[in-house]
Amino acid sequence: MGPYREAYRRSVEDPAGFWAEQAARISWFHKPSLVLDESRPPFYRWFGDGVLNTCYNALDRHVVSGRADQPALIYDSPVTGSARTFTYADLLERVAAFAGGLHALGVGQGDRVVLYMPMVPETVIAMLACARIGAVHSVVFGGFAPAELAARIDDAQPKVVLSASCGIEPTRVVEYKPMLDRALELAEHKPQTCVILQRQQATAELVEGRDLPWAQVHRAGANDPAPCVPVDALDPLYILYTSGTTGRPKGIVRDNGGHAVALRWSMDNVYGIQPGDVWWAASDVGWVVGHSYIVYAPLLAGATTVLYEGKPVGTPDAGAFWRVVSDHGVNALFTAPTALRAIKKEDPSGTMLGDYDLSSLRTLFLAGERLDPDTYSWSSELLGVPVVDNWWQTETGWPICASPRGLEELPLKAGSPSVPVPGYDVRVLDEAGAEVPTGQEGAICVKLPLPPGTLPTLWNDDERYVSSYLARYPGYYLSGDGGYIDNDGYVFVMGRTDDVINVAGHRLSTGSMEAVLAQHPAVAECAVIGVADPLKGQLPRGFVVLKAGVSVQEEDLATELVQLVREQIGPVAAFRTVSVVPALPKTRSGKILRRTMREIADGGTPNVPSTIEDPAVLETITPALRG
Repeated sequence: MGPYREAYRRSVEDPAGFWAEQAARISWFHKPSLVLDESRPPFYRWFGDGVLNTCYNALDRHVVSGRADQPALIYDSPVTGSARTFTYADLLERVAAFAGGLHALGVGQGDRVVLYMPMVPETVIAMLACARIGAVHSVVFGGFAPAELAARIDDAQPKVVLSASCGIEPTRVVEYKPMLDRALELAEHKPQTCVILQRQQATAELVEGRDLPWAQVHRAGANDPAPCVPVDALDPLYILYTSGTTGRPKGIVRDNGGHAVALRWSMDNVYGIQPGDVWWAASDVGWVVGHSYIVYAPLLAGATTVLYEGKPVGTPDAGAFWRVVSDHGVNALFTAPTALRAIKKEDPSGTMLGDYDLSSLRTLFLAGERLDPDTYSWSSELLGVPVVDNWWQTETGWPICASPRGLEELPLKAGSPSVPVPGYDVRVLDEAGAEVPTGQEGAICVKLPLPPGTLPTLWNDDERYVSSYLARYPGYYLSGDGGYIDNDGYVFVMGRTDDVINVAGHRLSTGSMEAVLAQHPAVAECAVIGVADPLKGQLPRGFVVLKAGVSVQEEDLATELVQLVREQIGPVAAFRTVSVVPALPKTRSGKILRRTMREIADGGTPNVPSTIEDPAVLETITPALRG
């Protein structure tokens, strides 16, 4: 039995014993004696009587142990043409000062603080400052529409809102303050103070009596820096909102104890990252990847984390990612497949790679959406390093499935995020709740209890937590994704279960069809949706975006793609329609809005998610969807 299988076996057979060992790697003010509380299923709790501070574990501990002068945070901003490096000592000083400033504003343990911020060091500092004083932060993606921000403010009821005058996109400056002002007009809850970071690209007007300049709050705290406040392991560290099916956002709660233990364990065991390594998660702190793997996990592990204010293309070109890896000696890059597809679309042959030294790069990790085999093959061949898919969700906070590089370098399989990570007892169930045979698709679920670091509940809504995730299959967490497990124990995630279509009684995965379309050399990215059909129930329709510089006859391409699906999936798919579109509608995290596309194609009026990156794309392709 290899190291992975032994760790996985122990984690599911004796979860309390396994995680008690991992908890010893965290500094506690009071070490937990009760590792797993199973007294109130399905509400399982980890390290219930432990007391710790997440900020202490991320910063103070490393300064005390001799890493004061090691870089903790590298800020790289091509949109402003600037870069800065903060050592662990630098970051600790700034965090303690801003925490003191928040404390002077009356923010205390358990109070909520909403962040509406761009990708700047102050955002990371503010998150850690909240953790330092036991406040609960809730980061809302900078640039969210006022109504959506208002909904989150009303739900979290923050004492203070932290924002900036603007965010910077490749082609424009986005002023945040007018959107924040409008959100506060719409919100029923009124925070007592807003702290505004003024950026030189746009200056915000401050409201007298409510708004304070960021620099003023920081200066006040520098005169009285805050120490770390001991908090219970079960106390919430943050709330992160994700879209709900009802339109009301769901506040995912992350507790302090389980979060610190799980993320610390994941950095070396899942990602193979050691103290002193340079790690770059090319995401945004508005998303769970940014929380877990830009801010907390790398700092808990004593690594150096890169904070990037830019895009994969357009800041300035498709070589942007390779430049950052080269400039900062990045050892591992974590991003979304959509970022690689954007780079591939602009630079299909990867010629820009030749301008940079990528000798430091050991591994490319991808997550956030299904990694199609074509993107996997392209990036593997281009970079010459392992390309490791991993699958997880906002709710879980860290990977459900991955190739655990620090435990054992298992073989990689195109189309699979590899195997269940220790702690996750992954099962595939049919509609009746029975496990399906190996190789058969079903609903991917995780047997309770979920491991540490996953959501213990929703903010102020235990009932919705149960109805959303636990009620469908009692004793299991419903991931909402469908797929199968092969003979080697590898999990294949084929897409959301609502993306499984029913064609004349045959249940077919749109993910499987997308994998076929992506093989075509002219296709940069694609989406397949099921459209209502009076005869067969549903029929699949494909939408493809061409690679840059590719010129083809659309009718000829459609014929070729239809034939590919017919050959590889079969006539049963009834795949006959493909449209070439200039772009696909996506969320800011890169997920294609297939459900929204399907609703338009079926003639409905979609509830467009607040997370959409560019509403104009949806308008552009609507005629193709309606057609």
